[in-house]
Amino acid sequence: MTTPAGTTTTSTVAGTTGTVGSPARLADDTAQGKTTISASVVQKIAGIAAREISGVYAMGGGVSRAFGAIRERIPGGGTGAANIAGVQVEVGEKQSAIDLDLVVEYGASIVDLARAVRRNVITAVEAMTGLEVIEVNIAVNDIHLPELDDSELPVAPATARVE
Repeated sequence: MTTPAGTTTTSTVAGTTGTVGSPARLADDTAQGKTTISASVVQKIAGIAAREISGVYAMGGGVSRAFGAIRERIPGGGTGAANIAGVQVEVGEKQSAIDLDLVVEYGASIVDLARAVRRNVITAVEAMTGLEVIEVNIAVNDIHLPELDDSELPVAPATARVE
């Protein structure tokens, strides 16, 4: 299949060959018709499922979060698969692989949080799409420290330097 740039690329997910950047993947093929699921759908499901877990403060690294905040302010810029910060997917005809970039809240057990996120993402994607999730890779890029929130910092009263 040809990507929007006009180049042909393929990827392999556990023996299933698919095209990177293709708009939809085969999820079900019956005598009555076939169902295809877009990679952006898998990306959104995974992002929502990861955010559902207590202790996940944000998705994406610092740069992707900054670009996401700018993109959301642009009319029409806040939609589409490329705008799911911190979630990358590779989707084959029957399988998917997911990579997540997380910012966790300080004090959360990262090991326990990663297990819970992985379990929730796999359950959600497999239940909603029928695709087998072969792996969920989690990269913790930052820890959110509550005392550094601008909204919680005490504001010193303005005092005049001169009389």
